Amino acid sequence: MARPRTFDEAQVLRAVRDQFWNKGYAATSMDDLMKVTGLGKGSLYGAFGDKHQLFLRIFDMYCVNSVESVRQALEGPDAGALERLRRYLLGAATASAGPSRRGCLLARGTAELSGQGATDVTDRALAALQGVEEHFARCLEQAWHHGDVAAGADPRKLAAMLLAVFRGLEALGRAGMDEAALRGMVETALEGLPVSPRRRR
Repeated sequence: MARPRTFDEAQVLRAVRDQFWNKGYAATSMDDLMKVTGLGKGSLYGAFGDKHQLFLRIFDMYCVNSVESVRQALEGPDAGALERLRRYLLGAATASAGPSRRGCLLARGTAELSGQGATDVTDRALAALQGVEEHFARCLEQAWHHGDVAAGADPRKLAAMLLAVFRGLEALGRAGMDEAALRGMVETALEGLPVSPRRRR
């Protein structure tokens, strides 16, 4: 009969996530994971598998939560959709220039493991980015229906462009670009959207 777990799984996974996020995948050892979780190697292996399986577990959680946070931020009526998108992207610019600058776990994990042929990581990352792009596109479609985006515009192509801006904010923020510059990029991208003549008045 299996022994019941005597630890808080959610707390353990948060500690593991922060370890990988702060130190990176390769630089994190099983000893590091044992230290931050307070669990022995046998308990970790028994509950979560090896280091890579444990990383995939927290990477999956991070990807799902990231896409869900975008959905929640952009959800709402057609009226105001463009403003919700603007607020979200400006918030991302501010966060990217924050003092921690540890970046996005999705981007860091993908950059580190893609060169090692870890398709299980890159597949998950691509699916998450496509999820974010889908929510951008839906928000732009709402703005299109409301008449804030020009009738001939393609919301899906615009969403792909904004995804590139969104992902670029983190890289530039980690490189040291300040908040004003990052927010200026977002404003410039949004000003370039094909808006309806009604909105220009």
